[in-house]
Amino acid sequence: MSGPAVIEFHGVTKRFGELTAVEDLSFTVRPGRIVGLLGRNGAGKSTALRVLLGLARATSGHATLFGQPYEELPDAARRVGVSMDSTGPMPGTTGRRDLRIWARLLGLPAARVDEVLDQVGLTDGADRKVKGYSTGMRQRLALATALLPDPELLVLDEPVNGLDPDGIRWLRELLRSFAAEGRTVLLSSHLLAEVEQTVDDVVILQRTLRFAGELSQLTGDGAERLEDRFFELAGTAGGTHV
Repeated sequence: MSGPAVIEFHGVTKRFGELTAVEDLSFTVRPGRIVGLLGRNGAGKSTALRVLLGLARATSGHATLFGQPYEELPDAARRVGVSMDSTGPMPGTTGRRDLRIWARLLGLPAARVDEVLDQVGLTDGADRKVKGYSTGMRQRLALATALLPDPELLVLDEPVNGLDPDGIRWLRELLRSFAAEGRTVLLSSHLLAEVEQTVDDVVILQRTLRFAGELSQLTGDGAERLEDRFFELAGTAGGTHV
């Protein structure tokens, strides 16, 4: 990995009362890479992403995007595309209407909405109410929202959930083409087999950092499965984290 850091975590700890969700997390993401933030449900992945995006304040340490905290980054909403629960659709809208609202907020032309609808395969369902969408369609709409500003970086929280096999393959190809343009993806997931086919680098989090580096380094260039290495590093299930 080369070039200036796109994302840096420096000793990030986040506590909720007596519960420590993330402890002393440090890692770096370089441009043009797809990075999988891996951990069990409750391992602290979403908490780490919320700290990165300024949605939660770290108890100690800090995280930066392009060298600055999110809230101080110029044009942050255009440079960073986000798909998380907190960026869900407006109540009662259609897919197209929801994207048009986001486009106006970001100062983007209306034509961009049609472009991303086509990009994520939602053109035919664009004028249906989002409340009638399947889980997979909702995931595609969330990704369309993240792609809307044509960002340099995508931050995706569990983007594969709800996608069928065709959708999973489509997403993998889309992310690979995105990174091939020199852009960067940080995605959280607990679906190890799919991640193994998608990412360049791996960060394993189980409240604390267990590994950060290239997938090939972790698996010995494919000699070992990601799943096996994950369980060696993350240990047995137990405890509750955010």
